[in-house]
Amino acid sequence: MTRDTTSATEATAPAAVPPLLRAVLWDMDGTIVDTEPYWIAEEYRLVEEAGGTWSDADAHELVGQDLLTSARLILDRTPVQGTPEQVVRRLLGGVVTRMRDHVPWRPGARELLAELRAEGIPCALVTMSWTELADVLVEQLPEGTFAAVVTGDQVQRGKPDPEAYQVAAGRLGVEPGGCVAIEDSPTGATSAIAAGVPTLVVPHTVPVPELRGSVRADGLSGMRAADLGDVLGRLASELHAEQGVDGAGHQV
Repeated sequence: MTRDTTSATEATAPAAVPPLLRAVLWDMDGTIVDTEPYWIAEEYRLVEEAGGTWSDADAHELVGQDLLTSARLILDRTPVQGTPEQVVRRLLGGVVTRMRDHVPWRPGARELLAELRAEGIPCALVTMSWTELADVLVEQLPEGTFAAVVTGDQVQRGKPDPEAYQVAAGRLGVEPGGCVAIEDSPTGATSAIAAGVPTLVVPHTVPVPELRGSVRADGLSGMRAADLGDVLGRLASELHAEQGVDGAGHQV
Protein backbone atom coordinates (compact mmCIF):
# COMPACT_ATOMS: atom_id res chain seq x y z
CA MET A 1 0.00 0.00 0.00
CA THR A 2 1.32 3.43 -0.92
CA ARG A 3 1.72 5.77 1.99
CA ASP A 4 0.16 9.27 1.71
CA THR A 5 3.05 11.65 2.43
CA THR A 6 1.00 14.86 2.08
CA SER A 7 1.48 16.97 5.21
CA ALA A 8 -1.40 18.57 7.06
CA THR A 9 -0.07 21.97 6.01
CA GLU A 10 -0.01 20.98 2.35
CA ALA A 11 -3.47 19.44 2.58
CA THR A 12 -5.04 22.58 3.97
CA ALA A 13 -3.07 25.16 1.98
CA PRO A 14 -5.39 27.37 -0.04
CA ALA A 15 -5.26 27.06 -3.81
CA ALA A 16 -3.36 29.79 -5.63
CA VAL A 17 -5.58 32.60 -6.84
CA PRO A 18 -5.59 32.53 -10.66
CA PRO A 19 -4.34 35.69 -12.36
CA LEU A 20 -6.93 38.12 -13.66
CA LEU A 21 -7.37 38.35 -17.43
CA ARG A 22 -7.12 42.08 -18.06
CA ALA A 23 -7.19 42.19 -21.87
CA VAL A 24 -6.96 40.10 -25.03
CA LEU A 25 -4.65 41.16 -27.85
CA TRP A 26 -5.69 39.82 -31.25
CA ASP A 27 -3.75 39.25 -34.42
CA MET A 28 -5.91 39.76 -37.50
CA ASP A 29 -4.81 37.97 -40.71
CA GLY A 30 -5.24 34.24 -40.26
CA THR A 31 -6.61 34.64 -36.73
CA ILE A 32 -9.84 36.67 -36.96
CA VAL A 33 -10.16 36.56 -40.74
CA ASP A 34 -8.73 34.10 -43.24
CA THR A 35 -7.11 36.75 -45.42
CA GLU A 36 -3.84 34.93 -46.04
CA PRO A 37 -5.21 33.48 -49.33
CA TYR A 38 -6.03 37.06 -50.39
CA TRP A 39 -2.47 38.22 -49.71
CA ILE A 40 -1.01 35.20 -51.48
CA ALA A 41 -3.22 35.73 -54.54
CA GLU A 42 -2.18 39.38 -54.76
CA GLU A 43 1.50 38.43 -54.43
CA TYR A 44 1.17 35.94 -57.30
CA ARG A 45 -0.59 38.51 -59.46
CA LEU A 46 1.96 41.24 -58.76
CA VAL A 47 4.96 39.02 -59.47
CA GLU A 48 3.51 37.34 -62.54
CA GLU A 49 2.51 40.69 -64.07
CA ALA A 50 6.17 41.69 -63.75
CA GLY A 51 7.25 38.53 -65.58
CA GLY A 52 8.51 36.72 -62.52
CA THR A 53 7.64 33.52 -60.70
CA TRP A 54 6.32 33.07 -57.18
CA SER A 55 5.67 29.98 -55.08
CA ASP A 56 3.64 28.96 -52.08
CA ALA A 57 6.93 28.55 -50.19
CA ASP A 58 7.78 32.19 -50.95
CA ALA A 59 4.31 33.29 -49.89
CA HIS A 60 4.37 31.32 -46.64
CA GLU A 61 7.66 32.95 -45.70
CA LEU A 62 5.85 36.29 -45.64
CA VAL A 63 3.00 35.18 -43.35
CA GLY A 64 2.91 37.36 -40.24
CA GLN A 65 5.73 39.62 -41.41
CA ASP A 66 5.74 43.38 -41.39
CA LEU A 67 4.46 44.48 -44.82
CA LEU A 68 7.54 46.52 -45.69
CA THR A 69 9.72 43.50 -44.90
CA SER A 70 7.52 41.41 -47.18
CA ALA A 71 7.76 44.02 -49.92
CA ARG A 72 11.56 44.08 -49.73
CA LEU A 73 11.67 40.29 -50.08
CA ILE A 74 9.48 40.50 -53.18
CA LEU A 75 11.70 43.20 -54.69
CA ASP A 76 14.84 41.16 -53.92
CA ARG A 77 13.55 37.91 -55.42
CA THR A 78 11.46 38.99 -58.40
CA PRO A 79 11.44 41.47 -61.32
CA VAL A 80 8.85 43.66 -59.54
CA GLN A 81 9.95 47.31 -59.62
CA GLY A 82 9.24 50.19 -57.25
CA THR A 83 9.80 51.14 -53.65
CA PRO A 84 8.75 48.90 -50.74
CA GLU A 85 5.97 51.39 -49.97
CA GLN A 86 4.67 51.17 -53.55
CA VAL A 87 4.68 47.36 -53.42
CA VAL A 88 2.75 47.41 -50.14
CA ARG A 89 0.16 49.80 -51.58
CA ARG A 90 -0.39 47.58 -54.62
CA LEU A 91 -0.82 44.45 -52.51
CA LEU A 92 -2.91 46.23 -49.91
CA GLY A 93 -5.28 47.71 -52.47
CA GLY A 94 -6.07 44.27 -53.86
CA VAL A 95 -6.63 42.72 -50.44
CA VAL A 96 -8.86 45.60 -49.32
CA THR A 97 -11.00 45.16 -52.45
CA ARG A 98 -11.35 41.43 -51.77
CA MET A 99 -12.22 42.08 -48.10
CA ARG A 100 -14.92 44.57 -49.03
CA ASP A 101 -16.43 41.94 -51.33
CA HIS A 102 -16.29 39.17 -48.72
CA VAL A 103 -15.01 38.99 -45.14
CA PRO A 104 -13.64 35.45 -44.60
CA TRP A 105 -14.23 35.03 -40.87
CA ARG A 106 -12.29 32.37 -38.99
CA PRO A 107 -14.59 30.00 -37.07
CA GLY A 108 -15.30 31.10 -33.51
CA ALA A 109 -13.53 34.47 -33.69
CA ARG A 110 -16.62 36.69 -33.75
CA GLU A 111 -18.31 34.70 -31.02
CA LEU A 112 -15.29 34.97 -28.72
CA LEU A 113 -14.96 38.70 -29.43
CA ALA A 114 -18.64 39.16 -28.56
CA GLU A 115 -18.31 37.27 -25.28
CA LEU A 116 -15.23 39.24 -24.25
CA ARG A 117 -17.08 42.48 -24.97
CA ALA A 118 -20.07 41.30 -22.92
CA GLU A 119 -17.73 40.35 -20.05
CA GLY A 120 -16.10 43.78 -20.13
CA ILE A 121 -12.67 42.42 -21.05
CA PRO A 122 -11.03 44.92 -23.42
CA CYS A 123 -9.57 43.75 -26.71
CA ALA A 124 -6.92 45.26 -28.95
CA LEU A 125 -6.22 44.49 -32.60
CA VAL A 126 -2.48 44.03 -33.18
CA THR A 127 -1.81 43.51 -36.88
CA MET A 128 0.98 44.08 -39.36
CA SER A 129 -1.62 44.98 -41.97
CA TRP A 130 -1.94 48.72 -42.40
CA THR A 131 -4.76 50.91 -41.12
CA GLU A 132 -6.66 50.83 -44.41
CA LEU A 133 -7.28 47.08 -44.13
CA ALA A 134 -7.79 47.04 -40.36
CA ASP A 135 -10.52 49.65 -40.81
CA VAL A 136 -12.45 47.27 -43.08
CA LEU A 137 -12.48 44.65 -40.33
CA VAL A 138 -13.38 47.09 -37.56
CA GLU A 139 -16.33 48.37 -39.63
CA GLN A 140 -17.74 44.83 -39.81
CA LEU A 141 -17.86 44.38 -36.03
CA PRO A 142 -20.02 46.01 -33.35
CA GLU A 143 -18.81 49.39 -32.18
CA GLY A 144 -16.45 49.09 -29.25
CA THR A 145 -15.25 45.58 -30.12
CA PHE A 146 -11.68 46.88 -30.02
CA ALA A 147 -10.57 49.39 -27.41
CA ALA A 148 -7.30 49.88 -29.30
CA VAL A 149 -5.99 49.16 -32.78
CA VAL A 150 -2.28 48.88 -33.57
CA THR A 151 -1.32 48.44 -37.22
CA GLY A 152 1.94 47.91 -39.07
CA ASP A 153 2.08 51.50 -40.29
CA GLN A 154 1.88 52.77 -36.69
CA VAL A 155 5.05 51.13 -35.35
CA GLN A 156 8.71 51.50 -36.13
CA ARG A 157 9.54 47.80 -35.84
CA GLY A 158 7.08 45.17 -36.96
CA LYS A 159 6.60 41.63 -35.76
CA PRO A 160 8.61 39.62 -34.62
CA ASP A 161 9.80 42.68 -32.68
CA PRO A 162 7.70 43.13 -29.50
CA GLU A 163 6.92 46.81 -30.17
CA ALA A 164 3.39 46.32 -31.53
CA TYR A 165 2.28 44.31 -28.49
CA GLN A 166 3.97 46.71 -26.10
CA VAL A 167 2.14 49.61 -27.75
CA ALA A 168 -1.20 47.77 -27.59
CA ALA A 169 -0.86 47.00 -23.88
CA GLY A 170 0.15 50.59 -23.24
CA ARG A 171 -2.88 51.97 -25.07
CA LEU A 172 -5.14 49.74 -23.00
CA GLY A 173 -3.35 50.75 -19.79
CA VAL A 174 -2.57 47.15 -18.80
CA GLU A 175 0.62 45.22 -18.16
CA PRO A 176 1.56 42.72 -20.90
CA GLY A 177 1.69 39.90 -18.35
CA GLY A 178 -2.01 40.34 -17.57
CA CYS A 179 -3.07 39.87 -21.20
CA VAL A 180 -3.42 36.94 -23.56
CA ALA A 181 -2.42 37.27 -27.21
CA ILE A 182 -4.01 35.16 -29.94
CA GLU A 183 -1.71 34.46 -32.88
CA ASP A 184 -1.51 32.11 -35.86
CA SER A 185 2.10 32.51 -37.06
CA PRO A 186 5.63 32.00 -35.71
CA THR A 187 6.43 35.66 -36.35
CA GLY A 188 3.40 36.92 -34.46
CA ALA A 189 3.77 34.51 -31.57
CA THR A 190 7.43 35.45 -31.19
CA SER A 191 6.45 39.13 -31.07
CA ALA A 192 3.83 38.63 -28.38
CA ILE A 193 6.00 36.39 -26.21
CA ALA A 194 8.94 38.80 -26.49
CA ALA A 195 6.63 41.52 -25.16
CA GLY A 196 5.85 39.35 -22.12
CA VAL A 197 2.32 38.44 -23.25
CA PRO A 198 1.10 34.86 -22.60
CA THR A 199 0.12 33.61 -26.04
CA LEU A 200 -2.51 31.25 -27.42
CA VAL A 201 -1.26 29.91 -30.75
CA VAL A 202 -3.87 28.78 -33.26
CA PRO A 203 -1.83 27.65 -36.31
CA HIS A 204 -3.50 28.10 -39.67
CA THR A 205 -1.62 28.73 -42.91
CA VAL A 206 1.88 27.89 -41.63
CA PRO A 207 3.10 25.61 -38.83
CA VAL A 208 4.21 27.16 -35.56
CA PRO A 209 6.93 25.49 -33.47
CA GLU A 210 6.58 24.95 -29.74
CA LEU A 211 7.46 28.27 -28.08
CA ARG A 212 8.02 28.83 -24.39
CA GLY A 213 5.37 31.26 -23.17
CA SER A 214 2.64 29.85 -25.40
CA VAL A 215 0.04 27.13 -25.57
CA ARG A 216 -1.79 26.01 -28.67
CA ALA A 217 -5.32 25.19 -29.76
CA ASP A 218 -6.71 23.65 -32.93
CA GLY A 219 -9.15 26.54 -33.40
CA LEU A 220 -11.34 29.13 -31.72
CA SER A 221 -14.67 27.37 -32.18
CA GLY A 222 -16.17 26.91 -28.73
CA MET A 223 -13.41 28.94 -27.08
CA ARG A 224 -14.67 30.97 -24.11
CA ALA A 225 -13.35 33.88 -22.07
CA ALA A 226 -12.77 31.46 -19.18
CA ASP A 227 -10.53 29.36 -21.44
CA LEU A 228 -8.33 32.40 -22.07
CA GLY A 229 -8.18 32.94 -18.33
CA ASP A 230 -6.93 29.36 -18.03
CA VAL A 231 -4.24 30.11 -20.63
CA LEU A 232 -3.09 33.08 -18.55
CA GLY A 233 -3.04 31.00 -15.38
CA ARG A 234 -1.10 28.21 -17.03
CA LEU A 235 1.56 30.53 -18.44
CA ALA A 236 1.89 33.10 -15.65
CA SER A 237 4.50 31.14 -13.70
CA GLU A 238 6.37 30.27 -16.89
CA LEU A 239 6.63 33.93 -17.84
CA HIS A 240 7.48 34.83 -14.25
CA ALA A 241 10.89 33.29 -14.62
CA GLU A 242 11.73 34.98 -17.92
CA GLN A 243 9.64 38.13 -18.03
CA GLY A 244 9.21 39.13 -14.40
CA VAL A 245 5.46 38.61 -14.12
CA ASP A 246 3.85 37.99 -10.76
CA GLY A 247 0.95 35.67 -10.05
CA ALA A 248 -1.59 38.44 -10.55
CA GLY A 249 -0.41 39.07 -14.08
CA HIS A 250 1.59 42.21 -13.24
CA GLN A 251 5.15 42.82 -14.32
CA VAL A 252 7.54 43.22 -11.38
